Amino acid sequence: MAKSLSQDAISTILANPSPDSSSDIPEIIVQVLDLKLTGNRYTFNASDGKMKLRAIFPSNMSSEIITGSVQNKGLVRILDYTLNDIPNKSEKYLIVTKCEVVSPALETEIKAEVETEEHDTVLKKPKLENEARYEAKADVSSIILKPKQEIVSKSAAQIVHEQRTNMAPSSRMAMTRRVHPLVSLNPYQGNWMIKVRLTSKGNMRTYKNARGEGCVFNVELTDEDGTQIQATMFNEAARKFYEKFQLGKVYYISRGTLKVANKQFKAVQNDYEMTLNENSVVEEASNEETFIPETKFNFVPIDQLGPYVNGRELVDIIGVVQSVNPVSNIKRKIDNENIPKRDLIVADETKKTVVVSLWNELANNIGQELFDNADKSPIVAIKSLKVSDFQGVSLSTLGKSSVMINPDIPEAKKLRSWYDSEGKGSSMASIGLGLSPSSKTGARSMYTDRVSLTHITSNPSLGDEKPAFFSIKAFVSLIRPEQAMWYRACKTCNKKVTEAVGSGYWCEGCQKNDEECNLRYIMVSKISDTRGEAWVSAFNEQAEKIVGCSADELDKLKSEQGDIDGYQKKLKEATWVPHLFKVSVTQNEYNNEKRQRITVRAVAPINFAEESRFLLEEIKKMRNPQ
Repeated sequence: MAKSLSQDAISTILANPSPDSSSDIPEIIVQVLDLKLTGNRYTFNASDGKMKLRAIFPSNMSSEIITGSVQNKGLVRILDYTLNDIPNKSEKYLIVTKCEVVSPALETEIKAEVETEEHDTVLKKPKLENEARYEAKADVSSIILKPKQEIVSKSAAQIVHEQRTNMAPSSRMAMTRRVHPLVSLNPYQGNWMIKVRLTSKGNMRTYKNARGEGCVFNVELTDEDGTQIQATMFNEAARKFYEKFQLGKVYYISRGTLKVANKQFKAVQNDYEMTLNENSVVEEASNEETFIPETKFNFVPIDQLGPYVNGRELVDIIGVVQSVNPVSNIKRKIDNENIPKRDLIVADETKKTVVVSLWNELANNIGQELFDNADKSPIVAIKSLKVSDFQGVSLSTLGKSSVMINPDIPEAKKLRSWYDSEGKGSSMASIGLGLSPSSKTGARSMYTDRVSLTHITSNPSLGDEKPAFFSIKAFVSLIRPEQAMWYRACKTCNKKVTEAVGSGYWCEGCQKNDEECNLRYIMVSKISDTRGEAWVSAFNEQAEKIVGCSADELDKLKSEQGDIDGYQKKLKEATWVPHLFKVSVTQNEYNNEKRQRITVRAVAPINFAEESRFLLEEIKKMRNPQ
């Protein structure tokens, strides 16, 4: 066997699946075989020439693999590891947590030549007596004698006890048990300990079900590699750890349990979620070097935000700041508390823009910094945003959201290069207003979920649990001229204003008085297609496309010399014009009776070439049903 490989390295690992500390691990040098990227990690087969074991590299080795320092058929020295069982199989999986490069790629895979070694052993001759005596003399002559030193005799147990006594509790914990990376944990693992930073902490919530009442709260934990996991505590554990967990601090945690994460409710990118009970151990790592976890992003291009609208899954985006609004205060209905909010518009390489609402401290701190530097078009990377259907598509921060300005990451450098060379002079369109027939935004395309009006009106339960979205090709058949078609809106936040005492208009949301206001549509109209009709609500941007002018212009036409005929003529011109509509269907309760509410979310004129292609595809489906 080649001297560069550790003899029986795989057997050594299998015999010691979870060493207590790195110092307990003997020298283990293996060959890397079948190196490949799996997900966001690199996997390989670790070989000692006799046996192979499936393995995974730590995330901090990715750069060395990309640059070519670690190569397939190369050699690495494993400095720390843990061994996991593969669920429902008898195999093991080696999680390498620390290693170093020994050799670049070799020409071939190293294989043990067992027969040759045995043959060589048989052919070895016993040493002659005088040869052995000569070697013994040589060994003695190489010994260097040193002066005798006075030392205080202490046993190993005494030394360890003194070291632990002088340490902080968290340091003693770190010494006695080895820290596991989050990526190595699974429900089938025994004892483990993690060192993590608390990156998000939820509020204590109460619940009531058939088993009684209780309380619960969640936290999000991040380790040094940037891997995250959500931990949940109920009742006694919740009361025990709620005050102990402080945002931003680093903790050692053990004696928790893991289970497969519920994808419908999971808030972080991890296949598992953790539960801590009253017997779990949580200790702050106070008197030792802490760490700032690497923030990992999973960016979604702006033009692909459509499928996430009103979903539970949060998104990360990166974009160039186009504009930043002043901060405003929104009064919360529950407790009338004023919540600071700041809107900004960002764009990316898809040449689409989206409105991002920063709330609470992000609106005041990061938001003010962006407001002061908006003329420099900074790059922002924002993690954990909720996607809503306000203005078609919009984004909002949550308590767990984080914002980085001009981050030092490859995506930001690429975006800056594009914007400086091309994007600055390009025409940008809002993703909310750009749901055109030719858009490829998945669930938000005008040609996705195309239905007739009778499909909606004949299904009264649609939108009962959550909003349902459909595409419709229809005509506006009636706009009632006597309806209140608009409202007076604040120029800053678009909220409704009232006439102030004396003069001007008072905005409750912004808590200020303005001399002028805007008019914004809130219009009800009837739309019809070949099978039926329905009443729909349209707000400002969509109503402007239907009527063909702004609410201010229509009001001016109505009030100018009492020109009612001109006003009614304008509304009549807007009828019996074909449009493509994107609508949402929800359930509203009125007088203890549930009623459907259909709201226009987007309007687009018919592109007859695109419409023809759509119809041809429909004909093909009818001819070749699957």
